[in-house]
Amino acid sequence: MASTSTTALSSSRRAAELSSENRFDQQLARILEHATDVFCEKGYEGASMRDLSRASGMSLAGMYHYFRSKEELLFLIQKHTFGTIIEQLRHRLEKISDPEQRIRAFIFNHLEYFLANQSAMKVLSHEDEKLSNHYGAAVRSVKREYYAICVNLLEQYKRTEKLDFSTRTAVLSLFGMMNWIYTWYNPRQDGNARKLAQEMGDIFLRGIGSSRSSGKKNSRVQ
Repeated sequence: MASTSTTALSSSRRAAELSSENRFDQQLARILEHATDVFCEKGYEGASMRDLSRASGMSLAGMYHYFRSKEELLFLIQKHTFGTIIEQLRHRLEKISDPEQRIRAFIFNHLEYFLANQSAMKVLSHEDEKLSNHYGAAVRSVKREYYAICVNLLEQYKRTEKLDFSTRTAVLSLFGMMNWIYTWYNPRQDGNARKLAQEMGDIFLRGIGSSRSSGKKNSRVQ
């Protein structure tokens, strides 16, 4: 009887802990969303903790209770963004075996997330060098993980299709295509993420596909 009561009490405590963690995660996500908008509008240097507290509806004292500095907030935005996009990507890739379709899934996953979160895309593009010490190291680590996934996808495709191109150049070119869409994207002209990913994937894959061995010398820039 005592054992049953202890087990029930333990389960109740665990449920309460999970509920508390869930509420904290939701609160954190809300604050990060507001902070992203502030950094997007004012820039990292131009934003203050008072601006961030005002946007999130939290007192300045409350902000400093949860976050030591605006640098920590920028770090959490980057960590949350890359963590989310990598998790979604891995889930998608688990269901796909064809090398070309895996690359297309990578492109679609990137565009779908950032078209829905264009403020985050702008902040990541403009403020990625602001983090120092352990914050910067942690973000660089997750970025390397994301970069490595793309490298592996292209290496697999290159082997399968017997292509000859610089994987580094191809990967960085692909990120260059995808990361600046917030500067020109117009949903009326460019369509949704799926349409844009299809078109961008076609352009990219045709480009690296031109390196296929055919006995002909590739044209060179003079």
